[in-house]
Amino acid sequence: MRGNAGLSAWLRLAAVPGVGGETQRRLLKACGLPEAIFAATHTALAAIVGEQVALRLLSYDAAVEVETALTWADLPGNRILTLADADYPAPLLDSDDPPPLLYAKGRVELLRQPALAVVGSRNASRQGEQNAEAFAEALSRSGLAVVSGLALGIDAAAHRGALRGAGGTIAVIGTGVDRIYPARNEALTREIAERGVIVSEFALGTPPLAANFPRRNRIIAGLAKGCLVVEAAPRSGSLITARLAAEAGREVFAIPGSIHSPLSKGCHALIKQGAKLVESAEDILEELGWTPANSGLGTPAEVACGWADPALDGDGGQNVLAALGYDPCTLDGLVDRTGLTADTLLAMLLVLELDGRVAQLPGGLYQQIK
Repeated sequence: MRGNAGLSAWLRLAAVPGVGGETQRRLLKACGLPEAIFAATHTALAAIVGEQVALRLLSYDAAVEVETALTWADLPGNRILTLADADYPAPLLDSDDPPPLLYAKGRVELLRQPALAVVGSRNASRQGEQNAEAFAEALSRSGLAVVSGLALGIDAAAHRGALRGAGGTIAVIGTGVDRIYPARNEALTREIAERGVIVSEFALGTPPLAANFPRRNRIIAGLAKGCLVVEAAPRSGSLITARLAAEAGREVFAIPGSIHSPLSKGCHALIKQGAKLVESAEDILEELGWTPANSGLGTPAEVACGWADPALDGDGGQNVLAALGYDPCTLDGLVDRTGLTADTLLAMLLVLELDGRVAQLPGGLYQQIK
């Protein structure tokens, strides 16, 4: 087995079957670093974790798993963080169930940045995805990293929006970090690996097992200062993330929707339970006390304008307002009226919304405010 004995011992500990995070932390608390665990006697270990686990600890051959992980970690952009690393994210370290190991691919420095989780339904509406993308972009442009789970729907939209801002994005996945899942997110996954960071507590090669996805939600909640739920059915996994965030003392935000939409039921339930109803990214930034002094990037409206300046140069904003009129209009309707692309219009509408000139209504409608 190659060098780096410290990391090798952490990997060996994590590879032992039946020795989960809680047991690992108990051993670490009693013995110190993993090298000390493996240097302990069977009797000493048995007193901590019992006879059978002690036997597995001392007899299990993890050479292949350790070598595979060390080889992966040697590749550019890859990193394995342990509880003892200075770069291990502090908010997660302070959570109730921090993973002993984190596999990270990409810009690991983003894990030290203040972050907000943006989550929601896999089967999102088009409006929900647009909301997630716009909110995530505004949050990222104000200097917050956006954390989500790289699922289809709201998660993917949040990552796409966040990649446009300085805050970047953190994708917490339920497979090995060397796996791409779901396949439809392949291009997005590769972009996040280059410009954001992908993290997982699961060993390399771990397939998409159903039980692992609820577990990764505690990491999403643990990394963030708060959690925004964009759309969620009553039994959505996003509500698990919101609950974990609330239990950890994080702020929970929810976007309201139509009383007739099943995808609004989860958000409305959160609001009834005390989550903050939000209509704009600025509502979140104000609640968090996240000011230009925090990020150095200007006010939310200035940040958004800085991103969309090319689109609003000259009479761009006035032209959109003229096309919008004073009656509610869909994004598709504005595309037809202006000839602009949907992405360009979303950028301009967000700026106008932050500037108090446009309001976004339920059902994917926009309306000019006098």
